[in-house]
Amino acid sequence: MAIERDAILDALKAVTVPGGGDLVSRNLVRALHIDGSAVRFVVEAETPDTARLLEAARAEAEAVVSGLEGVASVSVVLTAHGPAPAAPKPPSLKVGGHPTPQKDGPKKVSGIERIIAVGSGKGGVGKSTVASNLAVALAREGRRVGLLDADIYGPSQPRMMGVMKRPASPDGKTIIPLHSHGVTLMSIGFMVEPEKAVVWRGPMLMGALQQMLGQVQWGELDVLIVDLPPGTGDVQLTLCQRTEVTGALIVSTPQDVALLDARKAIDMFKTLKTPILGLIENMSTYVCPKCGHEEHLFGHGGVRAEAERLGVPFLGELPLSLDVRIAGDSGTPAAMGEGPVAEAYGHLARRMIGGGMG
Repeated sequence: MAIERDAILDALKAVTVPGGGDLVSRNLVRALHIDGSAVRFVVEAETPDTARLLEAARAEAEAVVSGLEGVASVSVVLTAHGPAPAAPKPPSLKVGGHPTPQKDGPKKVSGIERIIAVGSGKGGVGKSTVASNLAVALAREGRRVGLLDADIYGPSQPRMMGVMKRPASPDGKTIIPLHSHGVTLMSIGFMVEPEKAVVWRGPMLMGALQQMLGQVQWGELDVLIVDLPPGTGDVQLTLCQRTEVTGALIVSTPQDVALLDARKAIDMFKTLKTPILGLIENMSTYVCPKCGHEEHLFGHGGVRAEAERLGVPFLGELPLSLDVRIAGDSGTPAAMGEGPVAEAYGHLARRMIGGGMG
């Protein structure tokens, strides 16, 4: 009998942890892997001090999973993000200065295997929602994921990922990123007051992006998702000209107006010699929660047809759902839960992993 991932997670919901909740609800389970009758996973704490308190939960988790039908061996590793910082202080570095010169073309970011830009031709198509949920879905599949909110003028990831605090800087130069839902995070929204507008010209934006890529201690990541601002401006140019970007995902809704602008974003990435990894149709279908009637409020199939016309992969359709909006506003992305929306993002993440993108 094949061991189901969901059965393991359901069993781990019975393992409570200090401070309330369980291993699953507190999002402490990482890198769950099933190999025949062998199961292994990681219990990842925020700090070493927290990890020491979780040893009993680790042992209980191992015992609980060992008792499941079909499981012959279990390996549970207890780990933490890294050493607890001693008296962290807020970063004193100036954010948004002019970028420093760079020679010899785009460069890799140390420790990051792939950088995937999530872009759109226009605002309002759900690009940031897709970026945050995709990052969470990839993390749930066991990948080491970072999320960079590069929408300097309208940073939304702090709210959508449920983190509203300032990152630490041990030396006033490097920045320690934050963590939420298994994802390593950085956003200009962490560095400015939530109600304060960022009123910068292009060079300041480019300098801020350079700092968030180069001065943040990202650690070892399988993939860094970059949530770009809408359009075809300075941030996109800076990212693709200075950094080795694996490729771009284009998010659009099905209607012609959105597709018109999506084509411009695709053309920009081609001009910058950044591969288009695929197109995603967001807000594709709305299903009434009361009667189950399915409606295509923004049309349907337009993005698939565009992908076929351009000869690029069509990566999937994501539904329009009130739950997605509520989840984003509450700081717990819909991909963290269960149901059609979470499954749609899970399918997208697995397709990306299978295609070597994640």
